[in-house]
Amino acid sequence: MGASMIEIELNGAPHRIAPGQHLQELIDALALAGQSLAVAVNREIVPRHLWSERVLTSRDRVDVVRAIGGG
Repeated sequence: MGASMIEIELNGAPHRIAPGQHLQELIDALALAGQSLAVAVNREIVPRHLWSERVLTSRDRVDVVRAIGGG
């Protein structure tokens, strides 16, 4: 485990991840895969089909919002 961690901001709180981690890997690690989510990185919405391509870097601001059904 010699790899150093980097820090991002996840929903307003510090969160440490491995360098080079993709957005999809973060969603998987948070056990949110398969849920209805909206994800923004640095206030820009990232479409779901791009999550596996979007590499997170130090100090990225990630906001994950779950869609909640209701009526």
